[in-house]
Amino acid sequence: MLDEAPEFPRAVLDALRQPLESGRITVHRAAGAAEFPARCQVLLAANPCPCGNAGDRQQPCECTPAAVRRYLGRISGPLLDRMDLRVRVPRVTTGHIRAGDGSTPTTAEARLVVERARARMTDRLQGTGWTRNAEVAGSWLRTPGHSDPGATKQLDQALDRGTLTMREWDRAMRVAWTLADLQDADRPGERHVLEALALRSAL
Repeated sequence: MLDEAPEFPRAVLDALRQPLESGRITVHRAAGAAEFPARCQVLLAANPCPCGNAGDRQQPCECTPAAVRRYLGRISGPLLDRMDLRVRVPRVTTGHIRAGDGSTPTTAEARLVVERARARMTDRLQGTGWTRNAEVAGSWLRTPGHSDPGATKQLDQALDRGTLTMREWDRAMRVAWTLADLQDADRPGERHVLEALALRSAL
């Protein structure tokens, strides 16, 4: 978990690109190089701007547009490509807390849903050498029949327009598969793909 991610040197953040892509990290020294397993879950948290108030309707932002671009630009595009989810979290107020309707699942309830989803993916991937959706190769994701007909239309159009990279296409489909597993669906449909795409569009 890297809190205030834009405050880290850009070179440090970009060093995460290799392990996020391959699940391995190579350390080079004068005497040689050593490779280590490095598959992990990485969380980056960032304020919307240096003062933290950009987009807030109650507190005015004190930053210039150039300062905001420079601040967020410290997280490079290639690193963002490797972030499966990008979620904007609004400022919490007492009104939000009191407005809770109790529909949020408990930790125990959420755990059961996750366990069921992991069991589905384990059964589906048996014999492939993969155990989780995050490990599945892009060639498998793009194989016809591995999603509902027409489900990837929006992803395909975004790729053709250049607003989505091939890496992002693959990562969005891995998230779509996870959403399908969480909802006990046999394969991703259009709604799963659109939700996965929306979860990459918060920034």
